[in-house]
Amino acid sequence: MRLRKYLALTLAVVSILAFAGPANADAIRDKEYWLSNYGFTQAWKITKGAGVKVAVIDTGIDSTHPDLVNAVSLGVDISTLNAYVEQTPVQDFGFHGTMVASLLAGRGHGKNIGVIGTAPEAELISVAMRFDIETPTTDQQIASAIHYAVDAGAKVINLSLTRNSKDWPALWDEAFQYAFDHDVVVVAAAGNRAGGTEQVGAPATIPGVLVVAGVDRNAQVSNQASTEGLTIAVAAPATDLVSAYPGGEYKIWSGTSGAAPIVSGLVALVRAKYPNLDANNVINRVISTATKMGDQPYSNQFGYGLIDPVGALTADLPQVQANPLGSLSDWVKLYRKSTDVAPAGELAAPIQPHNLVNAQGFDSTQIVPIGVYTIFAILVLTSVIRRLRRRK
Repeated sequence: MRLRKYLALTLAVVSILAFAGPANADAIRDKEYWLSNYGFTQAWKITKGAGVKVAVIDTGIDSTHPDLVNAVSLGVDISTLNAYVEQTPVQDFGFHGTMVASLLAGRGHGKNIGVIGTAPEAELISVAMRFDIETPTTDQQIASAIHYAVDAGAKVINLSLTRNSKDWPALWDEAFQYAFDHDVVVVAAAGNRAGGTEQVGAPATIPGVLVVAGVDRNAQVSNQASTEGLTIAVAAPATDLVSAYPGGEYKIWSGTSGAAPIVSGLVALVRAKYPNLDANNVINRVISTATKMGDQPYSNQFGYGLIDPVGALTADLPQVQANPLGSLSDWVKLYRKSTDVAPAGELAAPIQPHNLVNAQGFDSTQIVPIGVYTIFAILVLTSVIRRLRRRK
């Protein structure tokens, strides 16, 4: 009888040691390594982006996801100009916009559960595009989407998409200039080698756009989940990104499609902290405070360096008079020879995620600690049995 009691007590201790996690831990939230590694949790002590509207031009956002409830204030299907409050993805890759949105302004839910974005109090404007129709073209939809976003009050626009060519149609000249003239920061993903983008493509080649490259979780260049080019502004996490997925699910993915909204969230934080600062100086804060990678002040892989949210919010910087990333209007005057000839290529589907996997279920990061606890428990159990046998 005494042996059974000792065994029961030992097994209870074993169970606690082997399977109990940290208090209030959430497997999804714990996977957002960039929040602590890059200082976003510290930056939130200053601001969380309240009052800033950010447009996500993508495939639509599932605003019924628990982590995105009350995050989306306005939505439109730009291909038809039909407004919507919630959108069920209508394309095979309709999940893309939801994943992007959660990294930018996810609210999480419950007590520290689910995905929280880098600007968790920013307000989202969902501008949904269709990539499975011929008219209007994707180039036309982008131009219309930018106009809609600006007129709806967006101060930041996120573009996690690419034409996979350095050129862009002339109708984009006017649309992007419209955004710049209305003091809007446009953030674009650089593209992914895994998706066929060896060099940055439009809109990431447009002067004045804040272009985001990707790094892995060790802050090293991501060979597949990023690309390179002379228009890259900063680098941000692009691998092992956990995001909200339509239907209340979660997925882990990689790519600059995810790095871009992380930076768009940072831009929203800066705009919230400095509401009177113009777009040129907001951009300057992001790039001037970035952590340099290597001996040179600029790299075609990292741009000006890795983002530093706290630095962007607190650094004492001189004012700039122009966009440090260049002038689109000057480029048009110098290089735009014809508005009649469309450039080769077309806007591809949103930059496809690399290695999309299910984030639900067993948390593999717990394999090592559980293994250690199990071995320890076995040793304890063996010792107890031996002592009880000796007493007999």
